[in-house]
Amino acid sequence: MPPTVAACQMAVDDLDVESNLETVESRLGALPERVDIACFPEQALTGFVADDRIAGAAIPRDGEAIERLVETAADAACDVLVGFVEDAEDGAYNAAAYLDGDGVVAVYRKQHLWGGERELLTPGDSRVTVKTPLGKTGLLTCYDLNFVEESAAMSDKRVDALLVPGAWPATHSDNWRLLLRARALDGVRWVLGTGRTGRRDIEDAPVTDYAGRSLCVRPDGGIRAEIDRAERNLVVDIEASVLDRQRETVGIFE
Repeated sequence: MPPTVAACQMAVDDLDVESNLETVESRLGALPERVDIACFPEQALTGFVADDRIAGAAIPRDGEAIERLVETAADAACDVLVGFVEDAEDGAYNAAAYLDGDGVVAVYRKQHLWGGERELLTPGDSRVTVKTPLGKTGLLTCYDLNFVEESAAMSDKRVDALLVPGAWPATHSDNWRLLLRARALDGVRWVLGTGRTGRRDIEDAPVTDYAGRSLCVRPDGGIRAEIDRAERNLVVDIEASVLDRQRETVGIFE
C-alpha cells in the first residue's frame, strides 16, 4: 500500500491552547485508518498575535500539550506534524513538531520570520529532515517557501518530500499555491502544504483572513489534489513510482 498523507486544514483559536488541542485531537481521531502522516497548520496549537500575549500561550516542546498529542498519535496509529509557538529557555520560536506514538521525533524552528514575528520570536538556525513513510522528508514553515536557498539545500540532501505548515493570508493565496508548486518542481519531490483557514479576530489585533487552500503537489510541479477554505481534510495516497519516474525524466540526481 502507498503511504497516505492528510492535510488537516483548520481554523485556529489564537491564544487558546486547550481549544486548539481539542480540535487537533478530534481531527486525528476522525481520520481514515489508512493515514500515515497527519499535518496541521502553522501555530495550530497556539495561534499568534504580535504582542506580549503570545508569551502566555507559548508551550514547551516537552510539555503536557505535546505529550497529549503523542498519546493521540499512538491511538490514531499515524505520525503527526503540528505547529506551535515554542517556549524555550533561550527564547520563543515558531516551531513545528514531528511526532509519533513513541514521542517527539524532531522539531523544526522557522528560520525566516515574517511581519510581527520578527519582534517577538527568535529565528531558527537549522534545517531539519526526518525519516517518514514518504522517505527522507524536509520540514519548512510558511514564509520559508520564499527563500530558494532553503529548497536548494534540501535538494542537496536528496529529500523525497517536503511538509509545509502555513498560515498564509487569504489576500496572497495565489502566492502560496505558486511557491508550493515551485518547491516541488525545483527539488523534484512531493510537497504537502497544510494551511490555516478561518479568521483571526481577537481584541487589539488586526483582523486577518487566512487562505486555507491546502494542497498536495507532484514532483513535476502539478497539483495532485487541493481543497478550498473549508475546515476539512485533504487525504492523498502517494505513489512512489511517480517520484521515481519524474527523477528519471529530469535527471538532476544522476
